[in-house]
Amino acid sequence: MPKVYPNATASESSSPKTPKPPSDRHVEVLTVWKKSLLFNCNGFTVFDTKGNLVFRVDNYLAGNKAEIVLMDASGKSLLTIRRKKLSFGDTWMVYDGETCANPRFLVKKQVNFLKSKILAHVTAGEGSINGKNGSSNKNLMYEIEGSYGQRCVAVYDNKRRVVAEIKKKEAIGGVSFGCDVFRLIVQPELDPTVAMTLVILLEQMFGSRRSSF
Repeated sequence: MPKVYPNATASESSSPKTPKPPSDRHVEVLTVWKKSLLFNCNGFTVFDTKGNLVFRVDNYLAGNKAEIVLMDASGKSLLTIRRKKLSFGDTWMVYDGETCANPRFLVKKQVNFLKSKILAHVTAGEGSINGKNGSSNKNLMYEIEGSYGQRCVAVYDNKRRVVAEIKKKEAIGGVSFGCDVFRLIVQPELDPTVAMTLVILLEQMFGSRRSSF
């Protein structure tokens, strides 16, 4: 398999970046590698267009698979994903940092009684502004559609604007990356941290090895 990016090790020592407000953001094209940089771990490694490490997920094989932490390049916890217990279908709660109160948002897998393109719904949690102002069930933030298995996914906001996309990474020198390396295209309206969290959850819901981490 061709080398994904060369700068992963060097960028781990870089200082964490402060999230930019939406007005200062631009379209970001990230390369997602479904592989942890650490031995005996499963997870993700995410690079920007310059090959710098942006995000990482390192879950030990014997660790708690009901909790997943998204980190920046330096290992700082950005968001923690926890599976909701005793819920109908797959429902996950996402918290800021490593907190365990007032989830920022909830993601629920679509139960397809009829064939549908919808994969999951994202609703506001108690820790978000929308969640504090009303019922989280009515505060639809994002809707995810497409096929994660084919790496062809679009994330729509509540105004039906595409705010993120998952696409296959182009082959290099005629050699394909397969499904373990793909692109995550994030529009300025969506925080890339949130976009990557949705990728992690899609892997949990629709990945070929759902129990791997």
